[in-house]
Amino acid sequence: MTRVVLLGSSPGPDTSPTGLRLATMPGNPTVGERLRNQLTSMDPRPATIESGDVAAALRALADVAESATENLFIIPENSVVHDELIYQISKTKRGALALVAKEPRGGSAVAEEAPEAPEDNGPEEYVPIDEAEPEIGHNRVEGLPVRVRIGKSRVVSVGTARHAVTRPNGVVLGPLHVSARNAPMLAQTCRELAAMADVFGPDDDLVQLVVFGLVRNGVSVGIRGRRDLFYRRVTTQEEVNEAVPEMAGMNEDRSRLNNAVKGADGFFTTYFVSTYSRFIARWFARRGWTPNQVTLISIALGVAAAACFATGDRPLMVLGGVLIYFAFVFDCVDGQVARYARKFGVLGAWLDATFDRFKEYVVFAGLAVGWVVSGNGDDIWILALTAIGLQSIRHLLDFSFGIANRRKPPAKLPTLALDVPDDRDLRQALVRRKVERTQGLRRVLKMWTKAGKYRAVHWARKMIVFPIGERFAAIAITAALFDARITFLTLVIWGSVAAIYTLTGRLMRSLV
Repeated sequence: MTRVVLLGSSPGPDTSPTGLRLATMPGNPTVGERLRNQLTSMDPRPATIESGDVAAALRALADVAESATENLFIIPENSVVHDELIYQISKTKRGALALVAKEPRGGSAVAEEAPEAPEDNGPEEYVPIDEAEPEIGHNRVEGLPVRVRIGKSRVVSVGTARHAVTRPNGVVLGPLHVSARNAPMLAQTCRELAAMADVFGPDDDLVQLVVFGLVRNGVSVGIRGRRDLFYRRVTTQEEVNEAVPEMAGMNEDRSRLNNAVKGADGFFTTYFVSTYSRFIARWFARRGWTPNQVTLISIALGVAAAACFATGDRPLMVLGGVLIYFAFVFDCVDGQVARYARKFGVLGAWLDATFDRFKEYVVFAGLAVGWVVSGNGDDIWILALTAIGLQSIRHLLDFSFGIANRRKPPAKLPTLALDVPDDRDLRQALVRRKVERTQGLRRVLKMWTKAGKYRAVHWARKMIVFPIGERFAAIAITAALFDARITFLTLVIWGSVAAIYTLTGRLMRSLV
C-alpha cells in the first residue's frame, strides 16, 4: 500500500477550490472527486491537508510522514491526471521522484510582472553553468515559478522567493513520491521548513518547497516528465474545459502498453520480440488471461522444442528452433501481461524465474539426446554439462550480487542549510563530489558508462553479457542451421566471455 496525501489549494498559484466540474466525463464529477476515485486503490482514506497556511500545512505533512510505514504519494487535489501516470510515478523504485517540466527554450515562458523581475539579458544559456550567478526565478511555467534546476536524472537545486538558485530551468508540477525509508527525512524537513515559513513568498508552491528542503537535506529526488501522458493543475472552469479534451486526445492505453515492455531489454528482445509481443500481451490481458497461464504456454513450447531437438532429425531440429523462439516470445509476454494488467504475485515471479532455467536446461538435454541418437557419440554430454554449469554459476553470481547491491547504502549527496540564501556552496560541493567520483576505478567505470551514449557501444554492452534473449536466439539459429555441437560451443564460448566481462565489472564496482 501507499499512503496518499492530498494537498488542498496551494499557497502559490492554485487558489481555487476543487469543486470544478468535469462536465464531459461520465457522472459529471468534480476534479477532487475524480482524483480521489483514481487514488482509492492506493489508499482508500487519503490524508487531506489544507495548504492555505504554509506552516500549518508543513507541520501536518510532517505528522503524516512520521506515522507512515509505507511509501508516500503527495499530489495537489486540483490535479487532472491520467491513471497511468499516477501508476508509473507511484511504482518507482527511487527514494524520491517528482514530476517535472522544463522551461521551454527561446523565452516562451511567461515572465512575472514585478518590479524586481530581471531584464532579459539575451542568450543566457550560453553562459557556462559554473560561471552563472544564482538568481530568484521570476518566469512561470503552467503558473508555477521557475525556481528548480533540473539535471539529467534528478533535481540538482531548488530556490524560493528568498533563496536563489543557479540557472533555474524548470518546475515541480505536483505529484511527489517519497519512499518509506525517506519518510523520516521528509518529516524532519517539513518541520524545519515550517519553522521558517515566514521567509517564503506568497507565490512559493508547497510541493516545490518540500523538494527544496529534501534536496538541501541530501535526498536524491529523481525526475520524470509527462512524456505521452497528461497532467495539469486547474484553477478555473475554463482550464478544466481545456484540459479534458486535451487529455482525451492522448492515447493512455498506448502509453500503458509501452510501459509493459522492459526498458532495459537486450538487442534481440528489443528488435525481434518486443516490437509485437506487447500486442499479444494486450490481447491476452483483455481476455482475462493471467500471467501464469501465459507462462505455462512458454513452458509447453520449450518442452516441445526440446522434444524436437531430441529426435536429431533435421526438419524437426528446424521446428525446434522455431518453437524455442516462440517459447521466449511468450516468456516476454507473461511479464508484459502482468505489467499491462497489473497482476503481480509471488507465485508468478517464482514460476517465471524458475522455469526460465528449466526451459534452457531441458533444451540442452534435448540437444544432447538428439546428437547421441543420430549416432555421433556421447561425448556431447561434456559440452552440455559445461554449458549448464556455466549458466548456473552465472545465475548464482547475478543473484548474490543483486542481494549485496541492495544492501549497499545509497551514495550520500551534499547538504546545505535551509537558511543559506543561495546554492553556491551546494553547487561547489557537487563539483567536488563529481571530481572525487572520477578517480581511479571510478574514472574507468565513468568513461565506460559515458561510452554508452553511442548506439553501437550501447548495444554491444547489452549483447556481450549474453542475456536470455541472445541465448535463446543463439540456440534457435545454431540448432536449426548447424548441429548440437555448434550450439554448445557457442553457448560455452559466448557465456565464458560474458561471465568474465560481468565478473570484472562487478569486482570493480564492489571496490569503489
